[in-house]
Amino acid sequence: MGLVKHGVASYPGRVKTQFVDSDPNIMMGKPVIVGTRITVESILERLAAGESISDIVASHLRLTEASIRGALAFAAQALRAEVAYPIAG
Repeated sequence: MGLVKHGVASYPGRVKTQFVDSDPNIMMGKPVIVGTRITVESILERLAAGESISDIVASHLRLTEASIRGALAFAAQALRAEVAYPIAG
C-alpha cells in the first residue's frame, strides 16, 4: 500500500522525475516515460539497435527528444547506483 504525498501516490522504490516514472500499476513498475507505457528499457534497446532519437520520436507522437534524453539520463543515474546487474552471456 502506498503513501500519498501532495496527491501523488508514493511507493517504496518509486522513481519520479520530469520525464520518467515507475508506478507499480503501470508496466509492473518498470520505469516509463511519464504519461506513456513506453519503458526506458525499450528506448535503450531501440537506440542500441541503431535507431536514432528522431526515429523513435517519429514513431511515438507522445515522445520528444527531451523525454528520450531524460530516459538516457535516468538510465545513467540508475547505473551509478550501488546495484549489481547480472548480464547473461
